[in-house]
Amino acid sequence: MLWGGGFSAPPAEVLRRFNDSFSFDRALIAEDVAGSIAWATELGKSGVLPAKDVKALVAGLRAIAKEHEDGSLPEGGHEDIHSYVETRLYEKVGAVAGKLHTGRSRNDQVATDVRLYVKNALVEARALTLTLVEALATLALREAATAMPGYTHLKRAVPVTLGHWANAYAEMLLRDVDRFATSLERANECPLGSGALAGTPLAIDRQRLAASLGFARATANSLDGVSDRDAAADYLYASTMLLSHLSRLSEDLILWNSDELAFVGLPDALATGSSRMPQKKNPDVLELVRGHAGRAIGELTGLLAVLKGIPLAYDKDLQLDKEPLFRMRATLSLALAALTPLIAGLIVHRDAMKTAASDDRLLTTELADALAARGVPFREAHEIAGKRIAQALAEGKSLKALGTSDVIRAADLEAVDVAKALARRTTFGGTAPALVARSAKALLAKTKSLRRKA
Repeated sequence: MLWGGGFSAPPAEVLRRFNDSFSFDRALIAEDVAGSIAWATELGKSGVLPAKDVKALVAGLRAIAKEHEDGSLPEGGHEDIHSYVETRLYEKVGAVAGKLHTGRSRNDQVATDVRLYVKNALVEARALTLTLVEALATLALREAATAMPGYTHLKRAVPVTLGHWANAYAEMLLRDVDRFATSLERANECPLGSGALAGTPLAIDRQRLAASLGFARATANSLDGVSDRDAAADYLYASTMLLSHLSRLSEDLILWNSDELAFVGLPDALATGSSRMPQKKNPDVLELVRGHAGRAIGELTGLLAVLKGIPLAYDKDLQLDKEPLFRMRATLSLALAALTPLIAGLIVHRDAMKTAASDDRLLTTELADALAARGVPFREAHEIAGKRIAQALAEGKSLKALGTSDVIRAADLEAVDVAKALARRTTFGGTAPALVARSAKALLAKTKSLRRKA
């Protein structure tokens, strides 16, 4: 135990069970050891500890890191990861282990551990998301001219292309990539050296210490440094937005994969079957992503609720910041790793998509636009086209089969064509196949550039 000198009795068992965090913060073993090595090294550079003590401490800490490279740790028996590391350090180097905590508090120690963990999680999420963006842009390039219905209110609206759909989600995910990047910039401050709340009395160089741990700078205020969990909230928010986007993508594909639409099929390796119905091929990956998006909202709001009423500086409530981070990181790593090959291996039923996109109801707007293009006021053209499609549906005919009228000319009916409808959408951001292909290539180039910058 790292405290207790002023207590007349050991902690009650119920306190241990409620207070101890080793069961989950053991996931921070690598970060805790890295922070301790940096602290020991800085104590030596600042003249607080002699070189021989620093050497012994660093060697012991590196040995602890090595024995836990595979992530294996004892199940219990320790208050937290910090007490575990210190206990193991005593076992390895003896009494000199007691010098490691000189001028340091568990408050700035855990704040640093969390920052290091969040930084790594942000970098990982950004890289995995970029890989999914590449898969979507590759799909867009391949299916740039594949006609399909575009929907509003889940009703068929006008034709688009599958490539345009894929590019839309790639754009969403690039915003998520940017959120991870900006969150990383804000998280790139080191709390170590803030002490319990008022700063350390030692003459250490906090900027040098921050740099040794890969941070851009040290935190500017010790009270804020030990109690700030914005980085954790930023990570959960960016992850929740990403999962919200992935949930929308999943919902689209679940719908398209239904027997009623049958626009796409899923790779066998990324679908599941039924224990009762041999014919079933279920989109479990997509449904789980959709479910995890809902749970992610709970993780974010839960942490924000914990943080909202905490007075400065450190309070034990902050122990509850870690489990949402660990769960979110595990979820993202699996969800992104599963969705990427699913998108890459998506089976596209182009004929079914084109047939659905050729429905005259999706092309009625083309008729109205053709009338407007030769001078008929659009509101008037809208009404004429609306009445015409209603007549066609009532008589079970196509718009072209109804033929011309006193207002509608043969040239107007020529516009009622899927390929022509797509080709006309050439303004920036539109669904014209050539434009979609160009956008997909630009997205692929952008992902490569972002990887290089990272």
